[in-house]
Amino acid sequence: MSLFKARDWWSAVLGEGEEFDQGCLCVGDVDNSGTGHDKVVVGSYMGMLRIFSPHASKAGEGGQAAVDAQLLEVQLRDPIIQLEVGKFVSCSELLHLAVLHPRKLSVYSVSGTAGNVEHGTQYQLKLVYEHNLQRTACNMTYGPFGGVTGHHSLCIQSMDGMLMFFEQDSYSFGRFLPGFLLPGPLVYCPRTDTFLTVSSARQLESYKYETLAVATEAESRQDADLPVKTGGKRLTPDWTLVLGEQALDLSVPTFSHSSSSIFVLGERNLYSVRDNGQIRFMKKLEFNPSCFLPYASVTDGTTNLLMGNHNNMLLVYQDVTLKWAAQLSYVPVAMRTASFPELKGVVVTLSSDGHLQCSYMGTDPSFFSTPKVDAREADYEQVDAEMKRLQKFIREATRTQDILPKADAEDELTVTATVSSSVDRPSKAVIQDIDGLPVPSVTVQVKVKSTCVLQSSKLTVTVQPPLAVTQDQFILEPMGIGSSTVVAFSAFLNGHYPPADLTGDITVSYNSPTGVPRVLQSRFCLPLVLVCVPSSPAKNTKFKITVDTNQPPVNLNSVFPEFAQKSEDKEGNSLAFQFLSGARVTVLASKTSQRYRIQSDSFEDMWLVVKELVQRFERHFAKQGVKDFRNSFSGPLPLQEYFLSVDHHFQLRVSAQQYQDLLSERAVQFRAIQRRLLTRFKDKTPAPLQNLDTLLDATYSQVMALAEAAEENRARLEEAFVRLRSSSHLLVLLLALWQGLTPDQTAILEATLLPLLQDTPQLGWEESCDAAVSHLLRTCLSRSSKEQATSLAQGGGAVLGLPRDTERLKKHITLLCERIGKGGRLTLASETNAQQQIPATVHSLVTPGGVEPITEQAGDVEEPALPQEATKFIKKKQPSKKVKKDKDSKEKKEASESSEATAKEEGGAEESLKEVKKEKKESSKEKKESSKKESSKEAKKESSSSKEKKEKEKEKEASKEKKEKEAKESSKESGEKKVSRKSSVKVKKKEPEAAEG
Repeated sequence: MSLFKARDWWSAVLGEGEEFDQGCLCVGDVDNSGTGHDKVVVGSYMGMLRIFSPHASKAGEGGQAAVDAQLLEVQLRDPIIQLEVGKFVSCSELLHLAVLHPRKLSVYSVSGTAGNVEHGTQYQLKLVYEHNLQRTACNMTYGPFGGVTGHHSLCIQSMDGMLMFFEQDSYSFGRFLPGFLLPGPLVYCPRTDTFLTVSSARQLESYKYETLAVATEAESRQDADLPVKTGGKRLTPDWTLVLGEQALDLSVPTFSHSSSSIFVLGERNLYSVRDNGQIRFMKKLEFNPSCFLPYASVTDGTTNLLMGNHNNMLLVYQDVTLKWAAQLSYVPVAMRTASFPELKGVVVTLSSDGHLQCSYMGTDPSFFSTPKVDAREADYEQVDAEMKRLQKFIREATRTQDILPKADAEDELTVTATVSSSVDRPSKAVIQDIDGLPVPSVTVQVKVKSTCVLQSSKLTVTVQPPLAVTQDQFILEPMGIGSSTVVAFSAFLNGHYPPADLTGDITVSYNSPTGVPRVLQSRFCLPLVLVCVPSSPAKNTKFKITVDTNQPPVNLNSVFPEFAQKSEDKEGNSLAFQFLSGARVTVLASKTSQRYRIQSDSFEDMWLVVKELVQRFERHFAKQGVKDFRNSFSGPLPLQEYFLSVDHHFQLRVSAQQYQDLLSERAVQFRAIQRRLLTRFKDKTPAPLQNLDTLLDATYSQVMALAEAAEENRARLEEAFVRLRSSSHLLVLLLALWQGLTPDQTAILEATLLPLLQDTPQLGWEESCDAAVSHLLRTCLSRSSKEQATSLAQGGGAVLGLPRDTERLKKHITLLCERIGKGGRLTLASETNAQQQIPATVHSLVTPGGVEPITEQAGDVEEPALPQEATKFIKKKQPSKKVKKDKDSKEKKEASESSEATAKEEGGAEESLKEVKKEKKESSKEKKESSKKESSKEAKKESSSSKEKKEKEKEKEASKEKKEKEAKESSKESGEKKVSRKSSVKVKKKEPEAAEG
């Protein structure tokens, strides 16, 4: 007898006189509720199918708990041999229930319909498809046979040794197992795409799905002595392992800790086998087992197992070590683990006579307390003080409901990184020189100090490419209280282009003394001398940037002392940095003004120098006690230079996609030629190859050439992305200096222009950046609160993908910079002012939050936006005065179309103006025709004298004023708002919004 018992959480007794076996229990979200909670499906040999959703049993409920938890009970005509839950229906990602009968395989869908009365949800079992079997079935298994994704196939083993394969609602093929006598357990291993079974020879056999597919067709049972049929080959196992006993069950865990383990439960032994047939371990059992279930272990390299035996015991093993034993009230024949809303990791067991139990392992606390021998009088003051102290602890414990545990006041680990002030001698770089310049390396020492006992911890170092380190992972030794460990590594440049950032990250992962996993991060900054050396200044360069300060000029040699030793200018007015990749950056200080010019032939390479210059200026003046020091940038922003990096990166992405498509085409062609050659070689009658071998060699050469070109393009794309990141960093810094952005606003802008740390084939920088910039333009940088609310009401965009070109992105980035330059504020804080100004019709659709409209400068103030229909009407009637008369009718038409599209985006759907539209439909057509006639007449009379032009202008102005008055009068009569001529001009001159292409 065990000291502990399995704690009963929920239980039920199923039927009377029914019989259950190993395959009659299944656990899964069979009704596709989406909550991730499992349902328990039980089938019996009497054909009864039951589905349960267990919950905690309350005292006194008894059998009522089983009734409340039962979702469905259906009587099927045939005995139920096995149940499985998987994706068995084509073109559907939902889970379905597969039921195996002796002569039939049925697949059902379980659905729930919410009821309108107190009885709750009603569940239905609907037959999707079924297969009538020609042979009596024994058991089945399922999985993604052949490595397919998105659905599962089924394999049924018959009593006479035939494996029948079904792919959804169609029968694929059947194969007889060699040397078959009696059926054994069958399981599919998705890692190796193999089927495992234990034959009557008491050995474990493995068959590849590919081998089964090309073997002899199993139309009828063949003798081993008869010749093999043509069109296939004899089926043989890939490997075998002699067990010496019959197996009760097989299991292939799919969790990561046992990624290459196959477990076999024998009559007297437990085996753990690798995927290649080698034994990992064998455990001799001292009892007769009935069932088992492997599950994930918290210790790396080990697997936990639940095992039931005929002594009514539930045992927990970690590999071969017994960790726990609990007593059951019956012999389990099937065992699963499930997660329910109230409890995770519940052990579900089923007996042969229908005892279904959900239990957990543990002990009941003892509430017995020893009575006091000597009764004392209670000190109420002391009791009251202790009560207050305990209530204070309770309030502090329940104040926050964080999932993660609180960090201690004193950190358990402290990480300190120290970068050496001098380079290593000799250098530890992999590439010793680039373009004749030696590549230096610098040593970084990391000190890890512990304030508690830590058994094991892992330290990881990460730097930005193309930087590299000599060692990026360290396994730290166990540390005691107050002990410390020091590790060292060297960082160096490992590519032919400069990095986008010189910072590195250190991550230490460890387990606290209580077993809670924790992560500690630290950052270090590498010196500039790691990527560049001093050089002579360059006079003529392509790109120039000027940085202003509010303090007198500084000697550059004092700001960059490590580069001043080899500088040719001893006065400190100029300094040059030669990057190891070949670009040269020159810094010039003005002798009279407070300006500094940074110039180079490479726009991206200026980023590190400008960043270092700004940071060193701030440190230099901070040491001198200057509190009001400020860097600034007067503009203009180098957007065209920045767009060169964007276009170059985009072209390489397009090339990568083209290489991928070409490789796919050539690969398909290569496999097709291989199949034809294989058919020719298999044919008994020799036939000419018809130059298929030559075509195969040529296709192979093309595939290799394309692969090499794609690899080269990938390397260039990585370099282009790093350079694009440098350009984006530089643009963000210049914007921050230009408008004096706060650190929070700079962080928002940096997250917008640098949404990714690396490109992926599925998601690239262009589409991510465009989505982020468009979001800012629609929210905190919107021109009005109404436009902001309308964009939020119409939220939801298209799926991100590789764009056709970069015109839209460049247009949005330009608009972003313009709006920031006009006083736009980048913020994520919610504003109540915007909600107050939103029209009632839009406010009923959405209540915007987390955005803030910008304040436009004088001269760009916009009147309240017009409704959609009114804007269209007035715009056609009143052309702007600013439109030049010498434009042809085509340009006018394009301008009117673009302004109409903009007005539609701003206006939204206004139901109150439908009647006005109907009343003025005829008048607007007449006025539109008259305006078109006048414009055509003006185009014909362009060659007339200046006097005639002046007269025409006066006449046109008079006609415009007259029409404007008529429009005002008509709008007053129909109840419209007053619209000034200025608002119509503003609609014509409206800036392109983020929603435009």
